[in-house]
Amino acid sequence: MEEKDYALVSIITINYNHSDVTAECLDSLKNITYPNIEIIVVDNASPNEDSSWLKEKYPYIKYIRSEKNLGFAGGNNLGIKQSKGEYILLLNNDTEVEPGFLEPLVDKIIQNPDAGAVSPKIRYHHTPDMLQYAGFTPIHKLTVRNHAVGFNQIDKGQFDEDSTTYYAHGAAMLVPRKVIEEVGMMADIFFLYYEELDWGFRIRESGKKIYYVHNSLVYHKESISTGFYSPLQVYYLNRSRILYMRRNTRGLGYLMALLYLLFVSIPKNYVTFLAKRKTSLLKAYHNALGWHLKNLFNSDIHQRPAL
Repeated sequence: MEEKDYALVSIITINYNHSDVTAECLDSLKNITYPNIEIIVVDNASPNEDSSWLKEKYPYIKYIRSEKNLGFAGGNNLGIKQSKGEYILLLNNDTEVEPGFLEPLVDKIIQNPDAGAVSPKIRYHHTPDMLQYAGFTPIHKLTVRNHAVGFNQIDKGQFDEDSTTYYAHGAAMLVPRKVIEEVGMMADIFFLYYEELDWGFRIRESGKKIYYVHNSLVYHKESISTGFYSPLQVYYLNRSRILYMRRNTRGLGYLMALLYLLFVSIPKNYVTFLAKRKTSLLKAYHNALGWHLKNLFNSDIHQRPAL
C-alpha cells in the first residue's frame, strides 16, 4: 500500500516543563512504521524551561507555545484546532511507542464504523511487562470512580483480544475527526483528570463505541508532570471527579451520588488527611470542594467546546 492510501494521523502531545521527556517520546515516534503522520507539540506555557529547542532538533514537528497553561484538555484542544488529520491521536509526552503501534488503531476504526475512539494496550515504562490499561470499567454511580482492566497485572497474554470498553485512556487515544466534529472537543473546564472519561461518556452517548486494541502497545512513564499524590494531584483529581458527576449524572443517580459525597466521601477524606497529618493534601482537597461552591451556578460547567 502506498503512503497516499494511508489516512493522515495527527499526533498531538503536550509538553509542560519536561521537554527532555517529550524528546524521548519524539525519538520513539521516529521509528513508527505508519507512513502518513503529522506531529504537533503543544507547550503549555512551561514556566521553568524554554522548550523551543524541540523545534530545532525535530524540524518536522508543528510546535505551538500557548501563552497560558490550558491544562490537559485545553492544550490538546489547541493542538486539535491546528491539526489536519482524518484521525487525531492524543499521546502523552511521557510515553514511548512500539514501531507498529499505530496501524492496528487505525485499522480498528476503519473496520468498525461504529468506533468513536480506540486505545492501545498500555504497560508501565519502568516495569515493561506490567499492565496499566487493557480497557476501563464503568464509573460507579455512587463513588464516581472506576479502574483500569488489567491494572498492575503482569501481561501474560490474558488480554490479547480486542474488546469494547467504557472509556479510552487519555495517555493514548485515537479519535476520528468526524466524531470530534459531532460531539465536540474535550471540556477544558476539567483542566486535569477525568476529561477523557467525560469525553468518552459523550462519545458513547452519541451512539459510538470505544475499543481497546490488544495488538497496539504503548509504554507509559506516569505522573511525571503532576508528581505522585501531590497537592496538585489531590486538588484536580477531586475537583474533576465531582465535576464529572455534575456533568454526567442525572435524576435519582445524581441525588444518590451527591448524598454519598456529602455524608461518606467528604467526611472520610477529611478524617484520613487529618489522621495522617497531611495538611497540604487536606488544604488541596478543601480547595477542590471550595471551587464547586464558587461555581455552583456557573453555566460553563456543562461546556462542550466545538471544533
